[in-house]
Amino acid sequence: MIVVEHLHKQFGGIHAVNDVSLTVEQGTITGLIGPNGAGKTTLFNVIAGVYPPTAGHIYLENEEITGLKPHQLFAKGLLRTFQIAHEFATLTVQENLMMVPANQPGERLIDTWLRPRTVHDQELAIRQQADEVIDFLELTSVANEFAGNLSGGQKKLLELGRAMMGQAKIVFLDEVGAGVNRTLLNRIADAILRLNQEHGYTFCMIEHDMEFISKLCDPVIVMAEGGVLTTGSAQEVMANNSVIESYLGAGHKTRNTHQ
Repeated sequence: MIVVEHLHKQFGGIHAVNDVSLTVEQGTITGLIGPNGAGKTTLFNVIAGVYPPTAGHIYLENEEITGLKPHQLFAKGLLRTFQIAHEFATLTVQENLMMVPANQPGERLIDTWLRPRTVHDQELAIRQQADEVIDFLELTSVANEFAGNLSGGQKKLLELGRAMMGQAKIVFLDEVGAGVNRTLLNRIADAILRLNQEHGYTFCMIEHDMEFISKLCDPVIVMAEGGVLTTGSAQEVMANNSVIESYLGAGHKTRNTHQ
């Protein structure tokens, strides 16, 4: 689904992403872990078109997408979420979802005059789609609540819903579990698994919660100091001495052996 070849991103003298090559296979939930400052979010931002790369190439389904803007990637089915949710706070959950589909005729004033029936029919179809997404994500109780009033976990579910409304092929999730209580985190995990298994979504996710990673992700890519350290299953990377030292801290293995 995604191939990254020798990707670099520099900010002045800082080499935030340093010669990264990796693949995200279609139909997988791929984890991306590493210590703070490893370059994970910068890598996401370059792939998702927020920053242009300094060098290197990115391919989506064998098509080069290097340097494309986020709206161009959205049209190709590549979406990303953010660690801090970017909802429209003064719109309801349902309205947030209805905003997503592109090229709605109701967005053009002339269509509201000349094609009112078309505008009305598509709005009904989009509303029905939004209601189906709300039901899938178990957000029915807050469907008419302003999105700004949702809890952190509910906002993360709403971001998954917006990816569904955008008919994404691959979704990049940036710390979807950050600040979320365990009950909602389990709901988020279940939604990701169902989207992957029942609807064929491919995911790549940054996460620090290793229990969450272990439940969802195979493979797991480990970054450190701007580069890829290793790739493997969650169990393999957590048993890797280099990962333990760079990600968990050099003393972690020693402490565990004494427990």
